[in-house]
Amino acid sequence: MHKTAPLLIQKCRILRKKGFTLREISKLTNIPFTTIYGHVSNVPFSLKLVENIKLKQIENTKRLVRFNIETRKGKCIPGRIVPKPKEWSSDLIYLVAHFMFDGEIASHSCIYNNRSEALIDGVRSTMKKVFNLEPYTYLNKETDVHRISYHYVELAIYTQKKSKELLRYIRKANKKEKIIFLKAFFDDEGCIGLWGRKKLVRGYQKDLKILQLVQKLLKDFTIESKIDKKYKEIVIGRKENLVKFQSTINFSKGIYINPNRKNSIWKQKLEKREILDKLICSYQK
Repeated sequence: MHKTAPLLIQKCRILRKKGFTLREISKLTNIPFTTIYGHVSNVPFSLKLVENIKLKQIENTKRLVRFNIETRKGKCIPGRIVPKPKEWSSDLIYLVAHFMFDGEIASHSCIYNNRSEALIDGVRSTMKKVFNLEPYTYLNKETDVHRISYHYVELAIYTQKKSKELLRYIRKANKKEKIIFLKAFFDDEGCIGLWGRKKLVRGYQKDLKILQLVQKLLKDFTIESKIDKKYKEIVIGRKENLVKFQSTINFSKGIYINPNRKNSIWKQKLEKREILDKLICSYQK
């Protein structure tokens, strides 16, 4: 054994110079890894071996990426499981609607923007109740617009799916759920005021299908409305329709107009529901 050991050592070093890996040398010489490493550790890597190592590193990285995509797609890291309610509830309709109207459902996050602290607090507290999640918060001091954001892939994928389902579900939902949806729409997208002599509630939305859906739901409460395709808005006018809107849907408490707008006729901070009441009361009896 003592006479052949030097020959084996030399063979290991020659194989290493030719670009063989430790595993390959071990199979050819029947010598353990640790023993081989001690004999070849000072042998410079050949270009072939360097290339083989790089290729294996690339392949290992690709394998890990594939594993993550296949096993963790749409999932949070361990410890951050997001609940996914299967059935619709008033709270879930409220949240999905607000993310659809004045929010954003991105690939990895759900974001909600609004100047109204009442609406921001409403979405925040309901998110805590339904999903047990706390948001990242931001305030744009120039515009006074608040932003809350939830950066969870599972939540984003779930909310994207539910937003599509909601547009179908709400058509046959009960009256309470329809009111929640409509109130979210007009809280986020609506305004109230005078345009010439016309006293109107208006709601803006780029998606014509959503305007048509809102019009259909309003009709379920016998509230007549018109869609202006040019300005991408739905308009409610005439006293009887405004009264029905006020008694059935109305704006939520704590939602104010922006008195600093150049075209504002009120020049003071007023709740939208307060303005609606003033306009209805201004009609001659």
